[in-house]
Amino acid sequence: MKTATRLVHAGRDPAAQQGIVNPPVYHASTVIFESLDALESAQQNPFKGVYYGRNGTPVQFAFEAAVAELEGAHGAVTTCSGLAAIVAAVMSVAESGTHLLVTDNVYGPTRGLCEGLLKRLGVRTTYFDPTLDAQALEALITPDTRAVFVEAPGSLTFEISDVPALARVAHAHDLTVIADNTWATPLYYDALGHGADISIHAATKYLVGHADAMLGVINCSESHYLAVRKTAASMGYCAGPDDVYLGLRGVRTLGQRLPVHQASALALADWLAERPEVARVIHPARADHPQHALWRRDFTGSSGLFAAVLQPCSRAQLAAMLDDLELYGMGFSWGGFESLILPVDPGRSRTATTWSATGPTLRIHAGLEDINDLIADLGAGLDRLGL
Repeated sequence: MKTATRLVHAGRDPAAQQGIVNPPVYHASTVIFESLDALESAQQNPFKGVYYGRNGTPVQFAFEAAVAELEGAHGAVTTCSGLAAIVAAVMSVAESGTHLLVTDNVYGPTRGLCEGLLKRLGVRTTYFDPTLDAQALEALITPDTRAVFVEAPGSLTFEISDVPALARVAHAHDLTVIADNTWATPLYYDALGHGADISIHAATKYLVGHADAMLGVINCSESHYLAVRKTAASMGYCAGPDDVYLGLRGVRTLGQRLPVHQASALALADWLAERPEVARVIHPARADHPQHALWRRDFTGSSGLFAAVLQPCSRAQLAAMLDDLELYGMGFSWGGFESLILPVDPGRSRTATTWSATGPTLRIHAGLEDINDLIADLGAGLDRLGL
């Protein structure tokens, strides 16, 4: 089946719910077993079928089946947020005294996990340049290294790692490759096919698509699936049933939404590149991106998130630009139907690399609004800079 068809039909089983198209939302904790045999059978494998509300319900299983099919995974594990998905994935391979290699451009809370909880538990982290070649990565591997964590592209500065090359080195040393694939989604990047063992999604973003649910999902190869599921369960992670339902509903329209985000972001990026107030635009799908060749080789599309660096300006000028925007909200997250803009300072969270920018860096998410309206609103904002 083509992707558009799989998006509609993956994880669906109307016959299991009296012919109803969508599975109902189960608000459940206790599950009743009709016999001692049934109870004991369930206890033998609490991760198969309905066992207890925290372990999953039919709507969660449908969501996991759909997402796993889209990414070619053996199985998926649902969590209550994207960060929870990161924690469960990393904790499934890390233990006291071990070592992780993490790309320097990761999502801020990923670094916070490494520098906070993991450090307290005796797990060491070495950060590496996301553009590092495989031979240089190999030099960072120690006998205690357990995993390589990549985010391609990074969600602030959009460097793209050569994941297949890094994965070949990692697997030669029996390391697990964990990839945060939220930016591209399974539609535009085959993380597992390019060498990742575990692919993480902040489903809060494009999979849900409507800025109204907290949800994470971890797609796993067969060799890592049970360890990730057991880790998530032992940490007490449990996604809300209504949020899971919204995630499943969002999957059905992902193939219609993502191309619009892609087209609008590219149009905005190209338009911004011509504005005198903009020093540079950072978008992997543009030919001027330093890793554009990698993007062309490994990705089948781009999403709605990119960055632009402004010419030097004061905070007052930046506030004049941003405060009166009508269509761009200033807020965290991205991937919803609404456009967002956020001033960011990537240099605050770099240790293996440096971030150099002449002026403020803006992270922009192109929503589903008309592109001409988005350009007009942003143009008026740039005019207010007074540069």
